[in-house]
Amino acid sequence: MSGTRVDIDREAMGRDLVALVLTIVELLRQLMERQALRRIDAGDLTDEQVERIGTTLMMLDRRMAELRDQHGLTPEDLNLDLGPLGTLLPRD
Repeated sequence: MSGTRVDIDREAMGRDLVALVLTIVELLRQLMERQALRRIDAGDLTDEQVERIGTTLMMLDRRMAELRDQHGLTPEDLNLDLGPLGTLLPRD
C-alpha cells in the first residue's frame, strides 16, 4: 500500500463540508421556528417578543440564503436523503 495516492478534490470536499454545516444550521433554524410558533400559539410571549423573534428568524433565513448562494448550494442540497426514513428536513 505504500505509494498509493488518493486524489482528493479539495474544492468538492470543502463544498460538501459547507453543505453539511449549513444543513445542521438549517435544521436548528427550523426547530427554533417551530418552537417559537408553539410559544406564540400558546400565548406565552409578549407582542414585543413575538416581533423580535419574527425579525430574528427572517434575518437568519436571509443569511442562510446568502450563504447557500455564496457556496453554490440550493435548499435541496441541504436536505439529506435518509432512505426509508425520508428526508432530514421537512418539505414545506
